Amino acid sequence: MPAVLSELPYHPPIAFFSQLLGVDALWLEAHEHYRKQTYRNRCLILTAQGQQPLTVPVVDGNRSEKVAISALEIDYRQNWIHRHWRTLQTAYGGSPYFEYYADYLHDIYQQKPALLFDLNLQFLRFYLRCLRLRVPLHFTTTYLPATADPSLLLPDLLDCRDHLTPKAQASPEPDRTSGRPYPQTFGKDFVPGLSILDLLFMQGPAAGSFLA
Repeated sequence: MPAVLSELPYHPPIAFFSQLLGVDALWLEAHEHYRKQTYRNRCLILTAQGQQPLTVPVVDGNRSEKVAISALEIDYRQNWIHRHWRTLQTAYGGSPYFEYYADYLHDIYQQKPALLFDLNLQFLRFYLRCLRLRVPLHFTTTYLPATADPSLLLPDLLDCRDHLTPKAQASPEPDRTSGRPYPQTFGKDFVPGLSILDLLFMQGPAAGSFLA
């Protein structure tokens, strides 16, 4: 199977992990410039009011798109950790496996890594363990433009950067699909396109079987 090249999301969508099934490796883009309104610092969860984004604020947001993603600092002057955690507790506190994962997730938040890339990487490694996905992680050493041949970095490399987007006007494929539907906390109809948090809190150790 080919390796996958991707940006590094915050609490990645379920489809991010679905695209890792059977791949040889995951290459994370470490030398791109930050892009606003993407999963790099945003995730989608399900609340009683429907889908809700959680966004990590970054330092000097107006100029952030000129900063390399691996050097982008989180803005801790805003009390965003408290807001995110309270929102997760409200949305998922009654789910079957919230308490099962809560302490691990809370510990990562409380470490307060300075860089967004480091925060996202800690969460990603945690999710890979939870889903039992043994995918080697590698990091790009230079930026590969989207127009370039991915084989310049590695043969059989599949470029999946920005295939997934939280923008409402985006195409429903592929990020609005989420493997097999599963029971969710709110509503009668299955809501696709959510963060892996939603699947983990509802299915726990069985979550990996819902990726395909």
